[in-house]
Amino acid sequence: MTTPNNRTNDDNHHRPNPPPDPRRRRHYLGPPVSTSSSAASFKGCCCCLFLLLIFLAFLAVAVALVVVLVLKPKKPQFDLQQVAVQYLLVTPAVGGGAPPAAAYLSLNITLMFMANNPNKVGIHYDAVALDVMYRGVPLGVATVPGFEQPAHSRRLVQTRVVVDHFNVLQSDALDLVRDALLNDRVDLRLTGDVSAKILVLGVSTPRVQVSVDCAIVISPRRQSLTYKQCGVDGLNF
Repeated sequence: MTTPNNRTNDDNHHRPNPPPDPRRRRHYLGPPVSTSSSAASFKGCCCCLFLLLIFLAFLAVAVALVVVLVLKPKKPQFDLQQVAVQYLLVTPAVGGGAPPAAAYLSLNITLMFMANNPNKVGIHYDAVALDVMYRGVPLGVATVPGFEQPAHSRRLVQTRVVVDHFNVLQSDALDLVRDALLNDRVDLRLTGDVSAKILVLGVSTPRVQVSVDCAIVISPRRQSLTYKQCGVDGLNF
């Protein structure tokens, strides 16, 4: 026999659930708007930076072409104009052997270079140190301070070489004494590298190397230059 209470429980058990409230449904609307805009901005910045780098590269190439085609850079010229010899002394080392095993060289000379810039623009030279050698033996260093030279100009550059009590081996010392006293000539060589930059509208180009090689012959008696051959090689613009 079915009672009212049992019927009520059966109705509640078979009754379907009410549909969910549509206001409680969560809809996926995609990523936040701020995240999408940030990604687009980042991509745009990368593209702009890449285009800027390409533009700067083309601009550098264009400037280089203008310098080469319009200005037509030429090699600067270094000529050794004068050599003044204050003293040249060779003192044999004290010892019982004959000939002596070594000798001491003292030297004081002044070198005067003529720098000629035939270019349409100025050139900047860094400080340079030129090695002074006798028969391949380094004697001292001639330092030349850095300077700027205007276009189509000439400038005198002076430097001094001082060698005090330099120890020379026996064979080189004997050759030096013979050349100075008997032949009245001393062959010296100056070599070194100079860093140069072209100045265009106040802006300097990348540094280039200038190889300097000078051969000179001086007369100790007359304290004058008797022969010179000085040039600049290896300058590539």
